[in-house]
Amino acid sequence: MIRIVLADDHKLFAKGIEGLLEEEYDLIVVNVFPNGRELCNYIAENQVDVVLTDLNMPIMDGFGVLDHCKKKHPQVKVVVLSMYDEEKIYKKCIDQKADAFILKDADPDELIFTIREVFEGRHVLNFDRVKKQAIQGAYFDAFRMKYKLSRRETEIIQLIRDGIQNKNIAEMLNLSKQTVETHRKNIHHKLQVSSRIELVNKAHEMNL
Repeated sequence: MIRIVLADDHKLFAKGIEGLLEEEYDLIVVNVFPNGRELCNYIAENQVDVVLTDLNMPIMDGFGVLDHCKKKHPQVKVVVLSMYDEEKIYKKCIDQKADAFILKDADPDELIFTIREVFEGRHVLNFDRVKKQAIQGAYFDAFRMKYKLSRRETEIIQLIRDGIQNKNIAEMLNLSKQTVETHRKNIHHKLQVSSRIELVNKAHEMNL
């Protein structure tokens, strides 16, 4: 079980993230805080695996959380949640040794997979990956909604349809190969297919 704490002063957003993560079998949100100071006080006394932190908060912001965690609790992974897809902000977070940077309007599965990746030490840091989180794309059709496909899953289906192998998909999307393989398993389950050929046929049916 991956133990997670969240710091964000927007209560509705924080509750939404907590509810989303609690649906996953291997994730547990052990506490939510309105500022970085309370979060840092908590992890000083309690076991935590992953910290999710907003950047803009009162009392102590996300940069303060990063600084504290990396100096006092280097074993704790820190994922920054941000509204801004600015490279300057991204680089500042990475310079402070953030383990990942996720946009607040990214697909929910992007956050879930990123938490698992950083926990297992296989997350690929890349600003192009961050920028893609903000691109909705033209994929919100009836088939996509019917099968509850995320943007990332739709993107991977298109690459599979084009004959791209897992290793190359991982390189193109700045993901680990294991993450791509997990996405493929989820795609097969959602589309109820058992082979690449069936998946490609379904992709053509969906006009992807």
